Amino acid sequence: MPQSPSLKRDIGLFGATLMGLGSILGTGAFISVGIAAGITGPSVILATALAALVATCNALSSAQLAAAHPVSGGAYEYGYRLLTPAAGFTAGWMFLCAKTASAATAALGFAGYALALFGHNDQMTRVVVALVTIAVLTAITVGGMRRSNKANTVVVGITIAALLVFILGLLPAAWQNGADNLRPFFLPFEGEGHHPAAAFLQATALMFVAFTGYGRIATLGEEVHDPTRTIPRAIIITLLVSATLYVGLALASVTAAGIPFLNAATNEQAAPLELVAREFALPNVWRVVSLGAITAMLGVLLNLILGLSRVLFAMARRGDAPVFLARISHGASVPHAAIWVIGLAIAGLALLGDIKTTWSFSAFTVLVYYAINNLAALRLPAEARLYSQGWAWGGLASCLFLAFWVEPAIWAAGLGLIALGLIVHRLRTPHRATPSE
Repeated sequence: MPQSPSLKRDIGLFGATLMGLGSILGTGAFISVGIAAGITGPSVILATALAALVATCNALSSAQLAAAHPVSGGAYEYGYRLLTPAAGFTAGWMFLCAKTASAATAALGFAGYALALFGHNDQMTRVVVALVTIAVLTAITVGGMRRSNKANTVVVGITIAALLVFILGLLPAAWQNGADNLRPFFLPFEGEGHHPAAAFLQATALMFVAFTGYGRIATLGEEVHDPTRTIPRAIIITLLVSATLYVGLALASVTAAGIPFLNAATNEQAAPLELVAREFALPNVWRVVSLGAITAMLGVLLNLILGLSRVLFAMARRGDAPVFLARISHGASVPHAAIWVIGLAIAGLALLGDIKTTWSFSAFTVLVYYAINNLAALRLPAEARLYSQGWAWGGLASCLFLAFWVEPAIWAAGLGLIALGLIVHRLRTPHRATPSE
């Protein structure tokens, strides 16, 4: 049997950590906090902390799985190797669905923040700008991993600086308005028959998605130097930094601006932090925030294209996707066909123009993905475990529980996609390729 195509190891600890931060510190920071705050009110601060705890369980499972099986594909490969082909396929399929929706949200968020600078932020213009951005970043990704790493380093540095400036710039307004803006701490869910607890759990599910960028590190396992050491360390560092920034961001935004303003800024212009900074922060902070948001969304989109294309590449290499998607370009050593297909899929979802819908759909599908990831971690042999199985059990239970607190129409559509994917998987030829270990 001919050797399966493989990727070049070009990423160290610093680069892997930046890949994780570049995937996390974007849509989650600049968009999802506003969405979740509009659902549960000031308790979004607590929801963010709880989501970070759930993400920790999942991160530890991902770290030990990626160290034991350092190949491209993430839970898609882990499901195949440790569970069943159906579980592996479902993980890969859900990852593609979830992160394609996240990438579309990032593209629309970039367009919202960029256009807010010029005071022209209608939905149609946002969609057009998003589509152009997707095309440009897809072309950059096709250029190779080294080029993508350099772009990502610049993006992450600007993003972290902008978030710190935003938090510090809101301190005077937060001190003055905080007592009033934190009451009531829980808001009732919109619509009849919904308890505030349901709104809080839905917001937690949406905020969990904001932390899941560390999964990009695992999906790039085949391109990381010394993956057994590098991947777990990069994932843990990424999660600690992002959790600290997110909780600070939620606290500053809510106490300074209040929920009504934050919710309106999210729904009307898809640029909540820019409007909060313009209205409540120290002078000119909003300009720094706008720059940080613009670069952050670009970073998220870039990293999502990278991660999605590697999962699609892994699925094609095994036979779960058309075989032409497993081709690697000779010059840049990247799966160029998979990258272009992912770019087209992201563009298709961006045409919806609704960030709340795309983000909610991402929440359900990514929770299913990480449930399978945790189940695979529970099947690791004792000698391959880096952490207690209690973390994997906690991650599995919390993912399955939170998945069904998004809107019923969203999780019903997600279950339908799982069923459709499994039917197609079953109908495909049983003679699938098995990648070399």
